[in-house]
Amino acid sequence: MQASNLARRTPVALMLAAVAALVALALGGWYWFTVHASTARQAEVAARGAQVMPFDLARTTHVFTDQPDGGIQQVVADDPADSAQIALIRSHLQAEAVKFQQGDFNDPMAIHGMTMPGLAELRQGYAQIVVAYAELPDGAQIRYTTSEPTMITALHTWFAAQRSDHGVHMMDHSGN
Repeated sequence: MQASNLARRTPVALMLAAVAALVALALGGWYWFTVHASTARQAEVAARGAQVMPFDLARTTHVFTDQPDGGIQQVVADDPADSAQIALIRSHLQAEAVKFQQGDFNDPMAIHGMTMPGLAELRQGYAQIVVAYAELPDGAQIRYTTSEPTMITALHTWFAAQRSDHGVHMMDHSGN
């Protein structure tokens, strides 16, 4: 009897082992694809960003901080004494703040693509967001404020996409 029980269990055990191996292979492939796709995406965004942003991504850091009423986008020079980068950051963010207040998000679209998460909602509801530029000692920031829950969600979604796309050129202050 033991031999027949063993014979019946072996195909099941082999099938379970095969399924476990396939799952492990699939997860490993998913992990490899996710890491490499993300790295490739970040390189693509950096190349496009160099066409839109006048400062050097390798010498600056982007910071996207979610806030309960919107968010804060900062760009700072990695070297606080790098006055050339600081001037470029300030000039760019000041111009971007004016454009964003008018609903013009063409520069982020050029860098991140037309289907960037949150962007369509921001373009549609821009009038519900107060956009304020401010200088920082080592760069500048744009503060986005709104009381409209859908715009807060759009800003947080947009910030999350930027955090993902900017990779090594960014610091994550999302609270996630």
